Amino acid sequence: MLTWTPLESNPEVLTKYIHKLGVSPAWSVTDVIGLEDDTLEWIPRPVKAFILLFPCSETHRAEEHDRIKEVEEQHPEDLFYMRQFTHNACGTVALIHSVANNKEVDIDRGVLKDFLEKTASLSPEERGRALEKDEKFTADHEALAQEGQTNAANHEKVIHHFIALVNKEGTLYELDGRKSFPIKHGPTSEETFVKDAAKVCKEFMARDPNEVRFTVLALTAAQQ
Repeated sequence: MLTWTPLESNPEVLTKYIHKLGVSPAWSVTDVIGLEDDTLEWIPRPVKAFILLFPCSETHRAEEHDRIKEVEEQHPEDLFYMRQFTHNACGTVALIHSVANNKEVDIDRGVLKDFLEKTASLSPEERGRALEKDEKFTADHEALAQEGQTNAANHEKVIHHFIALVNKEGTLYELDGRKSFPIKHGPTSEETFVKDAAKVCKEFMARDPNEVRFTVLALTAAQQ
């Protein structure tokens, strides 16, 4: 398995990354400083995705397994979903999921647009393999990962994982490249998405009540 240097949950680095991939400067990645109603109001609008970084503890894995073992895969055909086969690529996969499932987010010709066009008709597994073989994507990821503040030499010890939460046709989806299919988290809307996504993040945190190493980011309109 190919191993990448992990991305940090640094909004400035991740914003630079999506712009390098071709996302319009009108969009950026920002910190979500709190999940209560008053702090959620501080997030720039519109909000197109939440990106959650969480530690993959044994407790979390066990509860996740129980939660989805009876789930049947049903989702819109145009929901862009891909598996993650490249070690430490979860940050990139979460960003791809966040951008690809929001048509309002403009993408200029470049690495990401080429990848989405090339993989449009592929299965989630084939998309994951395509990312693994994409030399341009690998190079851009590695270049931005090196700008983080953590020693990249420690990347083999990474226990954290990125996932994306998006609103697709009025349903809140959890998009996690480790899983075989997208996970539904109930109805949502453009008006309620922020609160609905925050609720899902709280549910993740509740599985590990003694764990504090959670980070929440959002794909939003860039602040002027």
